[in-house]
Amino acid sequence: MRDFLILRLKGPMQSWGQSTFEGTRPSAVFPTRSGLLGLLGACLGIRREDKDAQHNLSHSVRFAIRCDTNEVDGKPVTSSKLSDFHTVKDARQSYSGLKSHETIITRREYLCDASFTVAVWLSEQAGLTLDQLQQAVKKPVFTPFLGRKSCPLTHPLWLDEVSAQNSLAALNFCPPGGSSIYSEEAIGDNPDKFFVRDEPIINLPRQFSSRHWYVLKGDQHVSQ
Repeated sequence: MRDFLILRLKGPMQSWGQSTFEGTRPSAVFPTRSGLLGLLGACLGIRREDKDAQHNLSHSVRFAIRCDTNEVDGKPVTSSKLSDFHTVKDARQSYSGLKSHETIITRREYLCDASFTVAVWLSEQAGLTLDQLQQAVKKPVFTPFLGRKSCPLTHPLWLDEVSAQNSLAALNFCPPGGSSIYSEEAIGDNPDKFFVRDEPIINLPRQFSSRHWYVLKGDQHVSQ
C-alpha cells in the first residue's frame, strides 16, 4: 500500500500548454506534468530562480489524472475549448532564438467547464514528504491557478489523502468518477501509452523533454 494525495482541479477555464511557439498556444485536454509541477511549486512557494527546489520537486512527485464527469445544476456538461487573442513581446519564432520584431498577436486556447481529479505520490528519490505537500496545497504560499493566472479554481485544491495499492485504486476512492485516466505508472499488462513533451528542463527555461503517459482508462488524448 502507498499513500496518495488527491487534488481536485475545477474551474470555468483551464489552460494546460503544449509544446509550441508563441503564435499559437493550444491547451491539452488534461493537465500536463509541467503544469502540475508549476501548481505544486506555487503552493510550496518555490520561486522561478530557485532551480534546486524545482529539481527536487520534479524528482519527488508522480501523477495520475482522471477526467471527471462535470455537472452544473445536476446536468452533465461537456468540456469545450475557447480561443482568445493576446499580444506578446519578444516572441520566439524557433528554438534558436527570439524574433527580431518586438510584438506579435497570439492565439491562446482555454479548456472550459472541465474537472479533474489528480493522484499525487512520491518517487523513491523524493526529497519531500506527502505531509509537506498536503500542508502546501491547504495553505499555499502563492495563489494557485489552473494553468494561467486568468484561470482561478472554484473548488479547494486539496480533496483527500488515501492509501491504496496503485494510482488507479486511489482515484477510485474519490467520486464522481469519469472517463479517461492517465498515469505515470503502468498498471496491468501492456497498457497503452503515448508520448508528450511536458517534462520541464529546469536549466533551460521554456524547454521540455519527451516522456509518456500510460492510459489506464479511455482514449489516447494528447490534444483535441
